[in-house]
Amino acid sequence: MLSIASLKIGQKAIIKDFSVDVIPLKLLEMGCLPGNEVSLIQEAPFKDPLYLTVNGSHLAIRKEMASKIEIELING
Repeated sequence: MLSIASLKIGQKAIIKDFSVDVIPLKLLEMGCLPGNEVSLIQEAPFKDPLYLTVNGSHLAIRKEMASKIEIELING
């Protein structure tokens, strides 16, 4: 399974699936929903947290949380 945590800087993907039970409501409100585009902008030192853009919004999430969000890479 590919997750947001497996993205490399500059890669884009589509959010496929995740368990609503483990994702904070704040991430859902910021657009972290299935079908939305996500890309990795930057990694903090020690690769945690990750700085992302999700449908034009910028957010930082912990790598542990990012590993629970399944993605599908966008070719190109």
